[in-house]
Parts: sequence; C-alpha cells; structure tokens
Amino acid sequence: MTLDTATALLGGLTPRQFMKRHWQRKPLLIRQAIPGFQPSLSMVDIRKLVRREEVESRLIWRDDRGWNMKSGPFARLPSSQKPGWTVLAQSVDLHDDATAELMRRFRFISDARLDDAMISIASDGGGVGPHFDSYDVFLLQAHGRRRWRISRQKDLSLQPGLPLKILSDFQPEEEFILEPGDMLYLPPHVAHDGIAQGDCMTISIGFRAPTQAALASGMLEAANDRIMAGLGDMGGLYAEPPLPGPDLSTTYADRGVPATETPAELPRAMLDAALAAVRKIRYDEALATRFLGVWLTEPPTHAYFEPGEDHPALEQALPATGRLVLDRCTRLMYRGKQLFINGEVARTPASAPLKQLADARSLDCASPSARRLDPAARAMLEQWLEDGWLHYSET
Repeated sequence: MTLDTATALLGGLTPRQFMKRHWQRKPLLIRQAIPGFQPSLSMVDIRKLVRREEVESRLIWRDDRGWNMKSGPFARLPSSQKPGWTVLAQSVDLHDDATAELMRRFRFISDARLDDAMISIASDGGGVGPHFDSYDVFLLQAHGRRRWRISRQKDLSLQPGLPLKILSDFQPEEEFILEPGDMLYLPPHVAHDGIAQGDCMTISIGFRAPTQAALASGMLEAANDRIMAGLGDMGGLYAEPPLPGPDLSTTYADRGVPATETPAELPRAMLDAALAAVRKIRYDEALATRFLGVWLTEPPTHAYFEPGEDHPALEQALPATGRLVLDRCTRLMYRGKQLFINGEVARTPASAPLKQLADARSLDCASPSARRLDPAARAMLEQWLEDGWLHYSET
C-alpha cells in the first residue's frame, strides 16, 4: 500500500487522506473495507484459544444483578444458545500468523503506535456496554452482524462500582449495523456501544497511546540508567552500549557551614546540591530515542519465540534465494543509525538493508541491498534465526 493510493480498506481514501481527515479527528464507517472477508480463526477456534494460559481473555455478561466480568483462561464458555455474553481474546496477533498479517495492513500508521489485534465473540445480545477508549481503534466485523451506536458526547463519566468502565449517561447520535467485511474507525474518547445480532465476531485493531505520566516515568528511569552507566554499573536498560552521562561521582561537602541550633531542619546547601546534580542530567534526543526504542520493542508478556532449526548459515554469505522474515511476535524499529529489537539495542548499526527488513518485515536474500550486509550484520541475523526472532523462507 502506498500513501497516495486509494484503498477499499479506508473507504476509497488514500492513507494520506485518512490520516489528514479522520485520524484522531472523526469516526469513519467503511462498508466492505475487506470485501468477502473470511477470518482466519473461527468462533470455535477462539473458544479453544481462550482455554490457554498464555492468552489474556475476559468473559463479560449482564444479568439481573448488572454487569459481570471474569478473567480467563476458560475451561468452558456459555453455550452459543445462551444470549448476552461476550468473550474477548487479547493480542491474537501473537498466536496466529494470519491475524498478525491482518493487523499489519494498518502499518501506514507507525509501529510505535500499532498495539494489538483483539478478537471478541458473542452470542445474541452480547456486548461490553457503552464505553469509550483512550486510543484509536478499527472495528472490523468478521462474522455475523453487530449494531453499533456512537456518540461524540462530552459527558464521559462512568457508573461507579462496576468491574467495567460503563458510561453513566450514554446518548447515541448515530447507529450502524456492520456485516462481515465492514469496518468502523473511532478516534479516542468517542462513546460507543456494540451489540451482537446473533452469533458475532469482531476484530479490534487497537493502538498504543501512552500517557504523559508513562513517558515521563520512562524517561526518568532511562536517565537513572544513564547515571548508573556513568558510575560503572552496566546493569539496567543500557547493558550495551551505555549512553555517555554526566560525572556525578563527586561527594557532597559543606566545608565552612556554621553550627546550627536547628539540627532537624534540612540544610539549604544540601537542597541546592540536589537541584544542581539533577540539572546536570541531559534529557535529550539520544536519551529519548534509546528509551522509546527499547520500551516500544519490548515483546508482550505472552509473546513466544520458537528457536529456529536447520536454518542457513549467514556468516559467510546469505543464501542465493529465499527470504528472511521477522517472526510475528518480533518488534524491530530504528531511528537514524540505531536499531532496536525485542527490547534490546542491536549490536550493529541500522544499515539500509536492516531498515528495509524492519519496514517490510522481510528481506529478499538475492536483493542488492541484502548482498551488501557486512559480516557483523550477517552474524547478528544468524543469532536472530537461532533465537526464533527471524525465520528463513525458501519462497
């Protein structure tokens, strides 16, 4: 998909037009975003998936006592004949290649924002109640029908004392019925309520939206690791290579301080010394790049990598044919010459072929770019093959 090519996925808009007109601005209903769409996983497959310990899941239903929620795994789910329940399987892209490929159709948006693909199945009348999300979401109808009601209302107060975030006063403004292949895009804080009409499956493509508190906390932790690196402690976030930091090894001294009659009072000089020390720490682009590169590529808790077997040796040269393909759980990002993979700083710079691997998630071994990989980069790729972060495909 090129940025200036109209696509059915976005209702005939180009990715560039969508980002300018709708992203974080206003909802978009897209009829037949994926014409004739057939999900890779069936309702039965999702029932099996939520039995597994490594799959985060929730069961939601409403009865005479109100809303209820239970976390998985689930040995049994209610019968499809029983109305009013929904089960959510989180991060299905970690467990199914086709779902991961579906999610990556939205990579006209940065990988730094793309989060996961959640799949919900529901019996007739099932839903999670009127609510809002703090992040953007694409809601793709995969099976059956779902009635969506949405609102741009300003009142986003929630009902107290519930296990779910249910709006206190939902006032729907628009209503749509989605069938397989239809999709609804919603920006953050748009109130919405989806109710299944018969057996139903919906795939939600969600996006990461860190709070300022999360970003600030991460930067402070990164700055602390930079300080520790400067003191010779190589543990923590920056095991290799450390970013240069300020010299903060000087001990506090207060020669000439007068005797005090108020020994319990914090000394002014020590307060000034603490402020002077923290002013030496640089919160610069290098620190932010390292923090975000490591944090945003950290694999989710339930990511699983199967070590490769019988893969080609790359240290001497790449194979004449075939492709190197990133594992569905691998997160690979770059900025300038820095390369980050699965929560680590890569050992070699982000050369053009490695950037191509990150952007396309595969690299043709016979391409001129791939043939230019140096021995250190090839050795690193071979290690990724052994770790299961990367796979070799003959086709």
